[in-house]
Amino acid sequence: MLRFTGQTALVTGASRGLGREIAMALAREGAFVYLGFRRNELRAAETLAAITTAGGAGALLPCDVRDPSAVSAAVTRVSEEREGIDVLVNNAGIVRDGLLPLVDAADWQEVIATDLSGVLHCSQAVLQAGGMLARRRGAIVNVASLAAVNASPGQASYAAAKAGVLGLTRTMAAELAPRGVRVNAVVPGLINAGMVARLDHRALERRKAQIPLGRLGAAEEVARVVLFLASEDASYLVGQAVVVDGGLSL
Repeated sequence: MLRFTGQTALVTGASRGLGREIAMALAREGAFVYLGFRRNELRAAETLAAITTAGGAGALLPCDVRDPSAVSAAVTRVSEEREGIDVLVNNAGIVRDGLLPLVDAADWQEVIATDLSGVLHCSQAVLQAGGMLARRRGAIVNVASLAAVNASPGQASYAAAKAGVLGLTRTMAAELAPRGVRVNAVVPGLINAGMVARLDHRALERRKAQIPLGRLGAAEEVARVVLFLASEDASYLVGQAVVVDGGLSL
């Protein structure tokens, strides 16, 4: 039996990288997956095509997670089409790197608005318009980062936002578990997809040498943890932050 048969999932930032892999993994396990994206409709459509070619099902969901009204409208559309959302994966994120004295105020606000406030907006929407509270069931998985727990020079805004995601995850979990909704987080390390794939190769080789497993992680390795946290296999896990980093944080 597939773990998500008959369920509806929403994955934000699903047009590429880790979000794409998570969406495809959920679809392989039987979920109808809404692919949240802000601008890159072409890449999101490619992800949806890959899902349908593999026998899965889903739909595109254009949405700016920074805008609570837009998020609420998008989730309302999902609820009308699918009678609610069972799984939310808060994956949408951006980086605006820069050393602390040079951090631009607008860049700071954009990262916080996307990476942290976006988690709040999407979670509020699925709880209310998405029906999780009314049905007293559901799972939310927030995608954080190793930058949230280890110093990450040059990434002040990203590190602050992702640390906020971990704090928000714990508080959400404590509030929502009595109401039937489980909230957990995954903390990826250096993964060969998305942001890490765009790093300078020399810097990447230096970081890779610090990983006890001696290699970068694969997006599917993180996706498997996300699916575990969202499934009934993790029915007694609440408020946890599962680190997937090959030992880098040891």
